[in-house]
Amino acid sequence: MTLGSWLRKNVNLFSRVRLGTRFAATPLRSKMLELSGLSIIGFQRGERGNGPFHGINPSTGKALAPTYFAACADEVNRAAELASKAFDIYRRTPGKQKALFLRKIAERIEGLGVTLVTRAVQETALPAARISSETARTCNQLRLFAELVEEGSWVDARIDQADPTRQPLRKPDIRSMLRPLGPVAVFCASNFPLAFSVAGGDTASALAAGNPVVVKAHHAHPGTAELVGLALIDAVRDCDLPEGVFSLLFGPGSQVGTQLMDHPQIKAGGFTGSRSGGQALMKLAGARPEPIPFYAEMSSVNPVFVLPGALREREDEIATGLHASVTLGAGQFCTNPGLVFLPEDGSRDLIESLRQKMAATPAFTMLTGSISAAYRNAVSVFAHHAAIEELVWGETEPPGAQCNPAVFKTNARSFLAHPELATELFGPATLLVTYSDIAQLSGIARDLEGQLTATIHATETELHQISDLLTTLETKVGRIVLNGFPTGVEVCHSMVHGGPFPATSDGRSTSVGTRAALRFVRPVCYQDLPDSALPDELKDNNPLTIWRLVNGKFTMAAVSDKL
Repeated sequence: MTLGSWLRKNVNLFSRVRLGTRFAATPLRSKMLELSGLSIIGFQRGERGNGPFHGINPSTGKALAPTYFAACADEVNRAAELASKAFDIYRRTPGKQKALFLRKIAERIEGLGVTLVTRAVQETALPAARISSETARTCNQLRLFAELVEEGSWVDARIDQADPTRQPLRKPDIRSMLRPLGPVAVFCASNFPLAFSVAGGDTASALAAGNPVVVKAHHAHPGTAELVGLALIDAVRDCDLPEGVFSLLFGPGSQVGTQLMDHPQIKAGGFTGSRSGGQALMKLAGARPEPIPFYAEMSSVNPVFVLPGALREREDEIATGLHASVTLGAGQFCTNPGLVFLPEDGSRDLIESLRQKMAATPAFTMLTGSISAAYRNAVSVFAHHAAIEELVWGETEPPGAQCNPAVFKTNARSFLAHPELATELFGPATLLVTYSDIAQLSGIARDLEGQLTATIHATETELHQISDLLTTLETKVGRIVLNGFPTGVEVCHSMVHGGPFPATSDGRSTSVGTRAALRFVRPVCYQDLPDSALPDELKDNNPLTIWRLVNGKFTMAAVSDKL
């Protein structure tokens, strides 16, 4: 019987999960579904002793069993060394086998069923429906990368054949393709316990590209991380892959994360989190004796520009959509709209409608007490700013990790005079900025920092009037949304979830969509190698039947002996 079918017949499994029991230092199998509180280092468990901590239920403030222990320096070293050894084998693993591995991870995660949902709800206060939806997204993403590597053309194979008759010098045979970098350190996000965590986009894309992964779990949801980690280890074993393809480390970023990024066997990093945390790790990655690429998603206010024509046509729809987008996930999505630009003339009713909707919205339980405290402090600063009018905010905050939604208002002149008003409020809050003329919008956009998204609400006629704004936004954001809202990030081949600094550390990248795999590869060129010594992707007869750029033309045909 498979794990998935066994779980489906035992839906009350969570009540029987043995919390706090240590694994033996022998094979890890998630069919046991024990939460031990210990790191997963290859096929072994870490030790007890360092920095004990607990997952906290943000709804109650109570600690959750078991006690978790931070990985010590020796354990971090062992995880990195195992990953380096596994890389020698895993980087040569055929695409079809990697695809099988990625699909197996998805199956194993789905097999966790109610156990995973229950634990994630306890650790995040997110509703069960959200956790189930995020699980589906995570597994669909894994399967999307499986399709990519199974087909194989993503490696960008290029062949320029030799020409021995060329004068004055012979033209050599040149072939190139993308190859994996080496072990990747992945740092889990607080706000997406699955989709941007242990088996999320960074891990999926790094594994798809042929790199082992060492994950640093987020302290906010360690039990969720451990369950997914066990599922992933089972997939490693099921696919007969080498120990070290995956490890999971618990502990603070200032300790475990720093040691991991400093380790010479780690060749790249992926991060989703705060600007301060991302920049600290960026500096570590760049200051190493061998600097490595580090891809961080950090900060974005995702401006929304509403033009007069669209406001007249869809006022109620825009107000309803803004309310939903600002408050989605208690405002803890990286794409919640924190700035909304509205025409001075004609926006009074929309502003009042949004004010009423936000005022009637109950308090939210945020992911952690520290996130709630940071939100309260940031909102308080806005509420007492001389250039801002407070529309909605309860100065008497609810207890614990709860928080009230907030709406503030200013005008374009004040906004441009006070750059601090473009600061991200990570939570259910937004700043409305009124403008007097469409021509102001291009100047406003030029003054913005790099963002993940920008949204425009406009009629077709108005689109032709804002070409300067559109051109400017192309230099400022990773995704431009028309007549919609930014909080839906479709997982597909063409999605770009990135943007210029400080939205990300490298605006040329994306952490969602299959382009994410390109972060963890580099091009390698082979000159005048015999066909037998070349990777299959570059052999003359194209044994993998992939698309290749041969002598400047895309083709799936075999390469003939002559030009």
